[in-house]
Amino acid sequence: MPEGLEIIKTAIDDFKEIQEYMFVAKEENAQKTYAKLKKKYLTLKAILEVAGVNLTDIDEIKE
Repeated sequence: MPEGLEIIKTAIDDFKEIQEYMFVAKEENAQKTYAKLKKKYLTLKAILEVAGVNLTDIDEIKE
């Protein structure tokens, strides 16, 4: 796999994982944890958008 695609795959995997943690933090009403995760989520989202990744199907947060 070309290096650029490997980086994008890693970012997508991280993006999905962060979303899972955000759902758990929201369920547990862990506001500080959720806020910190959201910063990471937004950073990964920006990186993926710049890389041209269509987030329609993988972005479950919808905020």
